[in-house]
Amino acid sequence: MSDWKSKQQLVDLLCQLVEYPSITGSEAEIALAEHIHQRFMEKPYFKEHPSHVKLHPLPDGRELVTALVKQDNTQDTVILLSHFDVVGVDDFGSKKPLAFYPRGLTEEYERMQDELPEAIQQDIKNGEWLFGRGIMDMKAGLTLHMSMLERAMEGEFKGNVLLLTVPDEEVNSLGMLQALPALQEIQKQENLNYKACLNGEPMFSQYPGDPRQYVYSGSIGKLLPGFLCYGKETHVGEPFAGLNANLMVSYLAQELELNEAFIETVGEETTPPPISLMQRDLKDEYSVQTPQAAVAMYNVLYLKQSTKDIHNKLLEAAHRASSQTSEHFNSKARAFLKEKPGIHIPERPVRVFTYEELYDEAVQRFGEEEVERRRNLLISQRDKGDREFSTLLVQELASLCKDLAPMIVLFYSPPFYPSVSSKEDKYIKDTLQHVKDYTEAKFKIKLEEVEFFPGLSDLSFIGPPTSETKLNTLLENMPLHGNGFELSNERLSMLRMPILNVGPRGKDPHQWSERLELSYSFEQLPEIISETIHTLLKS
Repeated sequence: MSDWKSKQQLVDLLCQLVEYPSITGSEAEIALAEHIHQRFMEKPYFKEHPSHVKLHPLPDGRELVTALVKQDNTQDTVILLSHFDVVGVDDFGSKKPLAFYPRGLTEEYERMQDELPEAIQQDIKNGEWLFGRGIMDMKAGLTLHMSMLERAMEGEFKGNVLLLTVPDEEVNSLGMLQALPALQEIQKQENLNYKACLNGEPMFSQYPGDPRQYVYSGSIGKLLPGFLCYGKETHVGEPFAGLNANLMVSYLAQELELNEAFIETVGEETTPPPISLMQRDLKDEYSVQTPQAAVAMYNVLYLKQSTKDIHNKLLEAAHRASSQTSEHFNSKARAFLKEKPGIHIPERPVRVFTYEELYDEAVQRFGEEEVERRRNLLISQRDKGDREFSTLLVQELASLCKDLAPMIVLFYSPPFYPSVSSKEDKYIKDTLQHVKDYTEAKFKIKLEEVEFFPGLSDLSFIGPPTSETKLNTLLENMPLHGNGFELSNERLSMLRMPILNVGPRGKDPHQWSERLELSYSFEQLPEIISETIHTLLKS
């Protein structure tokens, strides 16, 4: 009996999944994994083959889910990939209590639609839309994959289908990193041949009001570089006796924010320039002492550049910011002393270090044992998130070498997403062409291929890399590497396969107006995904 096939059944399942408030790191994130596992265990196929559906623990106690449906006499397998965590709901304002109740939230928005932006009013009037946190990103994709697995149980596909759904995609992708050895173990135990990984992330608009529908053959890459600006504190009554870290971080912002040197174009696809995700001084409380340290972190997206090239561009920007900071300080000092002959203010050159260079300097001065002791003490008392704790580890090193200040220290924080693509893979190229032809012939819908999914996805850890992905430079300058965040060249190369993404239509992910269009997503798309799986298995 099919429970997840009709449009109404899919809407019901989706609403059940959304009603779990599975914000990354919450108890509900664990509860939803166990709920998905339980739903599969209710199926006759998994009652007969209970070992084919598993909860796999992460080191922090969260869980990912795998569910395998095998056919006789075939090793060929398609992986269906999704995530079930969602971002927070503070953006919903007074509607926050309804954020995880799609039907109730949608009714409320319909009632108050005259107060909503025009684009949302038009969608409410002209189509079938459901609102809610995670409904587009990406519990609709998970719903569709559960439906495909049910079809596999009914013998629809001539091959094996393995559903994989993970936590933590919205933060560090620890779920996917833990899934790689789990997939490898399943492959070995069940003697599988992984043909491709099909993701179900929703299609992203390329501009407001974009009417086009997309499929993807790759996924964009991301770095999160941080810069610790460590100045020289002073009393506000003696401003030239020190150097304000806020001045340093402001020149860094001018060098990096929207810097066109980082924009990359491949074909018709272009990355946005860097933009600051964090910029603040590190004073805990108000005083008339100038801030000694400040930090900034930047979102840097890439397509085919190497991480080494990006690293060098970031260092060049830091050197320019250091020069401009020194020039600013010196020119203001000269202006201040114009009427005060005989007084001398020393110049303030700003040094630039990588985290690795600063670590080596601290070890040379104090010995590796002492540096590690201090780091381990901080780790044992950790009460901060990954970004804040990375900053604290760098700040500790800078304080050990404070005579080198003022300085700018380049480091990296999780998450890191390699750029991946199967655009030139004939197998994927032929599959997508067939799917596009099928969709246009059957539904009169034109799908357009985009090489890089722009919203970041876990395909980054399983697809073919677009450039050399040796991570030495990145990992050597990542304070959390080996201290709560595990990433390695070996882990990233553990399992590689062709990738593609065919997902639902929605709008406004990570916004209070996040919504899913139901007629395409739950009427035409199930047949399109089914045809995609058929094509992948017979190619």
